[in-house]
Amino acid sequence: MTSERPEPVVPTATYRLQLQPAFPFAAAEEAVPYLASLGVSHLHLSPVLEAVPGSTHGYDVVDHARVREELGGEEGLRALARTAREHRLGLIADIVPNHMAMAPRHNHALWEVLREGPGSPYARWFDIDWEARGGQVLLPVLGGPLGGEIDALRVDGDVLRYHDHEFPLREGTAGLPLPRLLDAQWYRPVWWRLARTELNYRRFFSISELIGVRVEDPEVFAATHAKTLQLLREGVLDGLRVDHPDGLADPDGYLARLHEATGGRWTVVEKILAAGEPLPPSWPVAGTTGYDALRHVDGVLTDPAGVGELLGGYRRFAAPQTDRGGQWDATVRRAAYKVLTYELAAETDRLARTASRLCAASADPALRDRAPWALRTALEELLVRLGVYRPYESGDTASVVTEEAAAQARLAFVVPEEAGAVDVVRDLVLGVACPGAEGAEFRARFAQTASALRAKSVEDTAFYRYVPLLSATEVGGEPGSPAVSPAEFHAHCARVQRDWPSTGTVVSTHDTKRSADVRAALAVLTECPGRWADAVTAATRAAGDVPDGQLAWAAWQTLFGLGEPDGERIGPALLKHVREAGLYTSWTEREPAYEEAVTAFLAAGPCGPPGRHVTALRDALADPVRTNVLSAALLHLTMPGVPDVYQGSETEFRALVDPDNRGLVRFPPSEPGEKAALTRAALRLRARRPEAFGDTASYAPLPAEGPAADHCLAFSRSGEVVTAVTRLSLRLAEAGGWRDTRLALPPGRWADAQYPEREFSGPTPVADLFGRVPVVLLARVEQG
Repeated sequence: MTSERPEPVVPTATYRLQLQPAFPFAAAEEAVPYLASLGVSHLHLSPVLEAVPGSTHGYDVVDHARVREELGGEEGLRALARTAREHRLGLIADIVPNHMAMAPRHNHALWEVLREGPGSPYARWFDIDWEARGGQVLLPVLGGPLGGEIDALRVDGDVLRYHDHEFPLREGTAGLPLPRLLDAQWYRPVWWRLARTELNYRRFFSISELIGVRVEDPEVFAATHAKTLQLLREGVLDGLRVDHPDGLADPDGYLARLHEATGGRWTVVEKILAAGEPLPPSWPVAGTTGYDALRHVDGVLTDPAGVGELLGGYRRFAAPQTDRGGQWDATVRRAAYKVLTYELAAETDRLARTASRLCAASADPALRDRAPWALRTALEELLVRLGVYRPYESGDTASVVTEEAAAQARLAFVVPEEAGAVDVVRDLVLGVACPGAEGAEFRARFAQTASALRAKSVEDTAFYRYVPLLSATEVGGEPGSPAVSPAEFHAHCARVQRDWPSTGTVVSTHDTKRSADVRAALAVLTECPGRWADAVTAATRAAGDVPDGQLAWAAWQTLFGLGEPDGERIGPALLKHVREAGLYTSWTEREPAYEEAVTAFLAAGPCGPPGRHVTALRDALADPVRTNVLSAALLHLTMPGVPDVYQGSETEFRALVDPDNRGLVRFPPSEPGEKAALTRAALRLRARRPEAFGDTASYAPLPAEGPAADHCLAFSRSGEVVTAVTRLSLRLAEAGGWRDTRLALPPGRWADAQYPEREFSGPTPVADLFGRVPVVLLARVEQG
């Protein structure tokens, strides 16, 4: 590897590998020849820095200065890079700037902070509120209140032990009796349930095992990025994926510093955009990791007419309460209130205390004499009405925290005069009140709390409560309006090509709740909601008692999407589903009787004989399912942006929520199939003709003409490549097929990228284009 900084390279396509002790760098190295043969330009690695021992994902980093030993260490990573280079592949790595593992015995920096307190040189690393809880960091690790657990705490030299937990003792305190010893530390082990209301460090969402890192501090940035920057500088890595920038105090400043430090390397951010929300244009990144692309690919294969009918069938079947899954907006709002007042109570309390302090110290009479409870209520009411993950300093915050939201928030106050607290909080968020440094902490914490709230209330709660169409309840999705018209799809692609041509695109990831192929199958249900209702009714009648209608509907759809009654996979996914929903059981307050009823229903219903009603419908719809699977794959691989192929998804990949979607993958696959052939053809074409897909490429819709024109979605890239796919194929067949529908190809001769002997030119019958498979990728025949 050279010590000179290589020129930034934009990938043509990446391939995501989930590294873990069972799949280390050496295993990835063995897979390189196969992965290179697919046509990707870069391997996309999950986090490579030292993590908690045994971690299967790597996001629980404990040491930014070392490459993870369980994966093969730095030499193993460098060996992988050398082998990849020999096959003309580069490496992209996932980095985790927002948090580290709250695991003191593995996390040296945290160990020193717990031992030395706020005077530790590492104290600036972590987002700890030392003014709260008597200046002790609360560690929610005890299985119960201290009185019942104190006998399990023991002193071992200068270490305090509790089962498999280890904590450093403050100097000079080892000889104290236990109660006094605990009082003398810079931390306090407490019952894990206290994390909900008493925690005084920022965490990742509501996961107390991950502590927030203050990378906005230049010294912390330098210390936590030195190894990554070295690997970039020496050519081991070529680019970065930034995990969860929404959690940072200053995403704008962080990304600017990262861009300068990397020399402008290709970098994408895991940013989830709401419908119509732009990525901050000032961010010096290539774009997002691609969930906005996922929503448009899924949406254009979803029948808008069938969505409404499916929702009606769901409401009749499950009879959900309005605020518990009957209406999308109400479901989100109800979930947000619960998350703020329960899971994020500590974060909300800290934000409210900051607002109270600012108001009390302000010289502005409009901010004075505001009751803490009123400020907290105003905060909660505004937070639950945000339609995006967070406002940004570089964006138009007023477009997010709108006057309409403020007007609705005021209605929460019985006494109109108290509703003025809403205006105070809104002015603080907008920077109108307490502008500059004195209000910066409040604005940052409001934004951080907003992002955690959105993730927990939407992705981890509402998606499991609102279940008429499970393919729509996906990261970045809009379950309330899941269908995307061809015109909207084309408009999105044109915007991306103009503004973010090197952004990432995905359809399956380690975080998707269902893989693209499972969602593609479920989308077919919007084309036959009546047949689906009949199958569900028959299956439920045969299954007998069900725990509740919402769960049954979701279970039958899970079976349909997966396509087989695999209880070892469906069972854990459905138990996770009901715990995340939090309606009858949850992760922290489990109801054994309900969960046992769920398990019994799965065995007797979806995974028993009644499941045949659903699998028989799946078999009958095999052709439209196949069409959706291939259409989604080709759209993803050829639309504007850099496609990221998730491990194993070049073949038909049916996976449910993690950990099901993070399992080991066999390279090469034993049965590649037609999806693999399509993927290989598309990726190799991207590699051969990068100019047709890159930053300077163009995007142009190609409208079909004829009675079935709406069922053909087509576009050209730079006049060199044409993509055409079939959408809503079941409706197409019911209407009589393609008939004389034609697609006018751009001037020239066009060869099928999979079957080069097939050539076309001019206006071409769509039925001929889709002669072998329901999608086609054409390349202009070069004259010579």
